[in-house]
Amino acid sequence: MTTFPIDEIRAQFPALARHEHGRPVAYFDGPAGSQVPQSVADAVSRYLLTTNSNRGGVFAVAKESDAIVDAAHQAAATFVGGNDPACTVFGANMTTLTLALSRALGRTWRAGDEVIVTRLDHDANVTPWVLAARDAGATVRHVDVHVEDGTLDVASFHAALSSKTKLVALGYASNVTGTINPLGPMIAAAKQMGALTFIDAVHYAPHGLIDVTALGCDFLACSAYKFFGPHVGLLYGRRELLESLTPYKLRVSSNDLPGKWMTGTQAHESLAGVAAAVSYLANLGRHCGSVTTERAAIESAFTAIHGYEQLLSAHMLAGLRTLSGYRVWGITDPARIAERVPTFSLTHARFTPRELAERLAAEGLYVWCGNHYGLPFTEAAGLEPHGTLRIGLLHYNTIEEVDRVLEALRHIDQ
Repeated sequence: MTTFPIDEIRAQFPALARHEHGRPVAYFDGPAGSQVPQSVADAVSRYLLTTNSNRGGVFAVAKESDAIVDAAHQAAATFVGGNDPACTVFGANMTTLTLALSRALGRTWRAGDEVIVTRLDHDANVTPWVLAARDAGATVRHVDVHVEDGTLDVASFHAALSSKTKLVALGYASNVTGTINPLGPMIAAAKQMGALTFIDAVHYAPHGLIDVTALGCDFLACSAYKFFGPHVGLLYGRRELLESLTPYKLRVSSNDLPGKWMTGTQAHESLAGVAAAVSYLANLGRHCGSVTTERAAIESAFTAIHGYEQLLSAHMLAGLRTLSGYRVWGITDPARIAERVPTFSLTHARFTPRELAERLAAEGLYVWCGNHYGLPFTEAAGLEPHGTLRIGLLHYNTIEEVDRVLEALRHIDQ
């Protein structure tokens, strides 16, 4: 592999040129939403200025718009490792898509059925299933966490799983602790019990390769604005399930895939941006390796991203170990660095997460504070009402930026 092209990458993101008080801004807010390359902004703008139309028209602009939307479905399928663009559904965001799916799945559940969720998930992969189970009279089982290192209690998962289980909802990676969950064995165990699996890959998507075929999951959701695209959600589902389930929809809406699940007029300009975001990653992959297909280019990109982000993680963890006033919530053992993405949640003995975030923001260091919608974990860890300070790194961050935030944290603690 060639050297990771960090300078070339950063040059493609206009937001990274921002300065405050004479210093460059450092974006550590990726878990809440990534910045976008110029090519994505150009695709959104170009759509609005030259091909803005609704679906299904007989005139030239409408046909051009339809082609762009179709290309977005193909790009999304390639991104998640699927082979059928009709099985990729777009919506306002992951939460909205999950609520719609939970309502449709919930109509197939009965009293005595069970649903499994975890205490390490974003609430968007918990509450929709809890509400659907409540309406169906089904029982919800919660998988516990090991608070000390922010990992799932796998024994708790297997204890909850049974022949009554209809759905297992799992996160790919925690947006609070950064933990990557061991999905393969868990999905296989659920399948043996005849349960369906839903994977929230929102936080994992910018960090690692998604392959729905290899995972064997039934559904997977992510959000383009977390992997360098616009604000839009993406849902993958197995064709036979998307065809057999009945979503709430208008009578005039298509009964074919994917339109059956895409209620109302979509943000077509955002879909153009999704395709551009996938192309950005593929182009990065071509730079980093010799590839022949779009999917292979994406695989190459994430191989490079993974290696670079592990360097960032190692540097961050080494620096955090030198700060005595902070606690890191999640895996801190450098030997286990492959089990996490570069997302770090901290608390301080004296300052609240908001106070820390405000101090860092004054120095142009953009971080996040609160529960990050990961309420199941912050409740389990006793972190409410303040939550954590979250420092989230993406592949456009640098070692120098990590050093800046570490030095700022050290100064606050003095």
